[in-house]
Amino acid sequence: MDLNRYRPTVMMLPAVAAFLAVAACADSRGGSLPYNVALGAPDAPKIAALESTYRIAPADKLSIKVMKSDELTGDYQVDLSGHISMPLIGEVAAADLTTQQLGNKITELLSQKYFEHPDVSVGIKESALRTVTVDGAVKEGGAFPVAGPMTLIQAVALAKGTSEDANARRVAIFRTIGGQRQGAAFDLTAIRHGEAPDPQVYPGDIIVVDGSNVKSAFKRIVQAIPVIGTFALIP
Repeated sequence: MDLNRYRPTVMMLPAVAAFLAVAACADSRGGSLPYNVALGAPDAPKIAALESTYRIAPADKLSIKVMKSDELTGDYQVDLSGHISMPLIGEVAAADLTTQQLGNKITELLSQKYFEHPDVSVGIKESALRTVTVDGAVKEGGAFPVAGPMTLIQAVALAKGTSEDANARRVAIFRTIGGQRQGAAFDLTAIRHGEAPDPQVYPGDIIVVDGSNVKSAFKRIVQAIPVIGTFALIP
């Protein structure tokens, strides 16, 4: 398909919220994100992504070590709103910080009440730039490595498929293109029946499957992602 036939249509976050609200019943399409259109290829990952200047992204997995504290030392997943949750200090905003900056932030929070001179180190265990994230109404959501070409069907299969409450007709893919987060909706049921093409997914993509039991979580996920625009087919 010729990607030159597509152009970005600017739609601010309320339009994305409408994607969640329009079709309340199960197994139906709805919302403002366009369906079954070809999102452009994502921004190329930078070779120096995991150097000291790397900035933490949603869905990254972090390794945090706090000297003399087994309770706080461990692996932490950055949620899609860009936060981690740690014992004692609760939620900490991590996205867009370097590992050094996050370490300094955790050190400051711990020193306020719990430790006199905390020794904190933060590392990147798994970068979302190397994975695709599948969330929402799937059986086992998470971040999955992408070693080669992958489609939407294959990505959902990595999450053990859709759950019983899933609305497979409303699946969103969010992708960074030209430095901006953009998105499109896809009808997974139509794809499974061969009625629509199975779109390619790339490392760094975030896939969210709608479902009756995850609607509030679905809204929080989407609202946490600053979508600048979507792609619409030129008539």
